[in-house]
Amino acid sequence: MPALMPTEYTARITWLGRVVAENGTMRSEPLDEAMAVFGGFVGESHFGVTRPSCVRVRSQHKQGTTINNVRQLSVMSAEEIAHIAEKMGLEDIDPTLLGASLILEGIADFTHVPPSSRLQSATTGATLMVDMVNRPCVLPGREIEMEHEGFGAKFKPAAVGKRGVTASVEREGLLEIGDVMRLHIPDQRSWSP
Repeated sequence: MPALMPTEYTARITWLGRVVAENGTMRSEPLDEAMAVFGGFVGESHFGVTRPSCVRVRSQHKQGTTINNVRQLSVMSAEEIAHIAEKMGLEDIDPTLLGASLILEGIADFTHVPPSSRLQSATTGATLMVDMVNRPCVLPGREIEMEHEGFGAKFKPAAVGKRGVTASVEREGLLEIGDVMRLHIPDQRSWSP
């Protein structure tokens, strides 16, 4: 019996990008397509099968410990980005300022899809495994501030519960703008200790 259930929920890729480590910034460069490989997107600052642990997992690992890289990609929702912009008082937010890898359109409450869910391309079968909620931080706010003076500090509070998820590549394949991704969720009840 399968442990992951396909759902009727799908989303369309509306934007692809990667943060290039050499740029010294968290701005993403836009891409028309990206080859998703087991380390993520080649050239992405978070690329790799392993990574040094960071503040996100400091309760489990001393910072800098080599761990499995489940934070290869940052996946966000177009609808949630629009909500963040509205809450900040902006007309919109350029995805390059957010350090995003993919922006999807079509799944409500996207940031809260269950951990271990999969997003699978209907075209190539490329599959991303959702790790967890990507908490808001001040770094996108710094990028926003450079383009919209006086608005950068508004990002973190506006993005609570809407920053998307971190993910890693489970199955390699090409992703392109316009591709449809189907959501698959774990076949289990919610945790209730």
